[in-house]
Amino acid sequence: MAEAVTSLDSVLVQIGDLGKYQILVFTLVSFAVVLHSAVHTAFVFTALDVGHRCAIPECDQPQPEFQPTWLSNAVPFRGTTPTKCEHYIFNSSSSNNDTCSANNFDRNRIVSCSSFVYKTEEKSILQEYNLQCDDNLWKLTMVGTLNSFGQLCGLFIGGIISDRYGRKVVLIWGMILTGVCGIIRAFMPTYEWFMFFEFLDAAFGAGTYICGFVLGVELVSPKRRVLTGIISSSCFAAGEVFTAASAWLVKSWKPLIFILYSPAFLLISYIWLVPESVRWHLSKGRLEEAKATLRKAAEFNGKELSENILEKLGSPESVEGNRNEGEFMKALKSTTLFLRLVNCCFCWITCTFLFYGLTLNSVSLAAGNSYLDFILTALIEIPAYICCTFMLDLMGRRKAVSGSYLVTGLACSAFVFVPPDSHVGSLTVYLIGKFGATAAFTNLYVITSEMFPTNLRHSFMGLCSTFGRIGSMLAPQMPILANIWVHLPVLSFSIMSFVAALLTLLFPETSDINLPDTIEEAENISQLSKKLPEKLEKYSQKVSSL
Repeated sequence: MAEAVTSLDSVLVQIGDLGKYQILVFTLVSFAVVLHSAVHTAFVFTALDVGHRCAIPECDQPQPEFQPTWLSNAVPFRGTTPTKCEHYIFNSSSSNNDTCSANNFDRNRIVSCSSFVYKTEEKSILQEYNLQCDDNLWKLTMVGTLNSFGQLCGLFIGGIISDRYGRKVVLIWGMILTGVCGIIRAFMPTYEWFMFFEFLDAAFGAGTYICGFVLGVELVSPKRRVLTGIISSSCFAAGEVFTAASAWLVKSWKPLIFILYSPAFLLISYIWLVPESVRWHLSKGRLEEAKATLRKAAEFNGKELSENILEKLGSPESVEGNRNEGEFMKALKSTTLFLRLVNCCFCWITCTFLFYGLTLNSVSLAAGNSYLDFILTALIEIPAYICCTFMLDLMGRRKAVSGSYLVTGLACSAFVFVPPDSHVGSLTVYLIGKFGATAAFTNLYVITSEMFPTNLRHSFMGLCSTFGRIGSMLAPQMPILANIWVHLPVLSFSIMSFVAALLTLLFPETSDINLPDTIEEAENISQLSKKLPEKLEKYSQKVSSL
């Protein structure tokens, strides 16, 4: 680590590990993370597949029931569910006094309907853009896929802007532009224009979570970073809860958009309230601005900050910038690192597929309250984040990742055998599966950051994360599989989990090792773990001799 970074850590300790100033800034940033998460998952409810059937004017009352006793006479059924867009021809010549009996319908002639009766009062873009029938289901699922694709594009652009103009710029203006696009989307006259602004919404907001996370974590001392990291991750879950609770309250997609996106405009106040990243200032040689932030933090915390320590701050050398650009291609020519990268990319795809797939599919759990199910599925992430800190230390990196995948696979397999009328049982195993997927995501992030060489670590993690977006783009398509067989989505989750659980055992164990700095060290990373105890013993002897 560069000397300037080390000096900065000592300054942060001197001004307070987690003083009043850091708490204030971290609270503001956490609010932004909650908003990012809320708008990030809004499509789950704006593109909700609301249950519906054909309206039968001859039989339905002014305030019709969704499934009256006579419905099987007028509408074809799939099991116990009426078809969405078909009904039998009404035979007007029938002399039967009961106009809704089976004799009044020609069951050999099926036609499409033009009006509908809905199972609930919920309103989504399904009604707005006439997407009711099964052949339009892909248009609903495509909203989530396009959202993920927009984030994929936005991450590239956001990273460039963040490195050039600062983390604060991306956090503030990314969320404000997201708010603009989100609200404009509510007034779009066609599905195509709605999707255009869905893409822009996701693209502008893609980098805000990372920038918010960095701004919050970088202002605290090293020993507080695990705590702030867990809180930041938990704020993402809080945003999901906020989305579901708001959707539950209004049950209509347009008011939901106004509730979720309007608070984004409050972030314009962050121009004055939130400081730019001190490390970013140092990396750009803007030393006086970095020092000013640290002085302000010390004064706010009531701490004395030595000017001598501030003078030692300098611009840390960019490790990546001073490396030969050919190192990346050299690493790819290494059979060991190439296979490790391919394996890692598959595991990232699986992880995002499981995490987002289980989140999105929670609103389709049979016989339950879709809003409450979604809230519980989000809340289970918080204990998973906390448990990861213990899993990684007790089990080691490789077993922690593999075990997390295994938990998800077993839970998804068990879900298939839970009786359909047992909502508590199905929800319980489903939450266990989401717990495992969340833990796998967190643990995989750690091991990925530890098994590649220092000068290429960011590039390899970025590549894995990019491939991971494939999983998040596939996840919204699971309702289409559910039309084939209701358990096909969770069965897909189960198979992918078991495959990833086996493949992660091929990773090297990186617990308690010195991180590899070169390609050669990364190739022989298992030897580093053996050398570490020897290095610690030598270091202990050296300390005791002083």
